[in-house]
Amino acid sequence: MSDRILVACMGNLLRGDDGFGVAVAEALEERDFPPSVTVVEVGISGVSMAQELLDEYDALVLVDAMERGDEPGTLYVERATVPSLEGYSKREIGGFAADMHQTDPSKVLVLGEALGVRPEPTILVGCEPYETDDLEDRLSDPVREAVPRAVEHIELVLDELRSNGRVDG
Repeated sequence: MSDRILVACMGNLLRGDDGFGVAVAEALEERDFPPSVTVVEVGISGVSMAQELLDEYDALVLVDAMERGDEPGTLYVERATVPSLEGYSKREIGGFAADMHQTDPSKVLVLGEALGVRPEPTILVGCEPYETDDLEDRLSDPVREAVPRAVEHIELVLDELRSNGRVDG
């Protein structure tokens, strides 16, 4: 059974659909989770994410916009796989803590693995964005509509983690 679960929501409110994680964090604030579940909005800072992981959680749910080429608003819920640390220099990994959000959540996983603080299991909950490059302070319609569905998926993941400590998928 997972005792402490971190739901870390990443995103940049000023980059349109990149604010998906922030919107999910706001929606999760309305839920009544037990004290073992911590929901945080970590913005775009690798330092914030690393600091949260240093608190030693038993499981991690990482929420972010994830560009994979599907229709905007498509949700992804999957167990994370961590890229090999061998592909990165110590300098590169250190740079992830300073600014890791211009690519994808794999950098978060590499940073957590390098620091020895990435919980297992780590579950990714992502949404295909429509636009993340322009300066825009709101979500596109498909991504905004995906937020409540993402919250439902996160609640299911949390229920499964709390009941048996693992998520199949």
